Amino acid sequence: MLVLITYDVSVTTSFGRRRLRQIAKTCLDYGVRVQNSVFECEVDPAQYVELKSKLLDIYNLEEDSLRFYLLGKKGKDKVEHWGAKPVEDPLRDPLVL
Repeated sequence: MLVLITYDVSVTTSFGRRRLRQIAKTCLDYGVRVQNSVFECEVDPAQYVELKSKLLDIYNLEEDSLRFYLLGKKGKDKVEHWGAKPVEDPLRDPLVL
């Protein structure tokens, strides 16, 4: 299923900047960055539970915001992209084995 993850992390402290890097790195383990704080992740239900748990362990409830948009199995069909920075789809790239 396609999951869109967005986040806003307070970076006024070194702890916040660290959380920001950790959240981005965790999201990169499961998907692709489509904008600065937006990731598209193609995951199965078990991977989604694991990813969500990891992110909720990292973020700070008092200072940060996380959003998960569950777009489903046909989520890619619901996405329109206009403008710069096209995103490569590793699942559809012919060079990926």
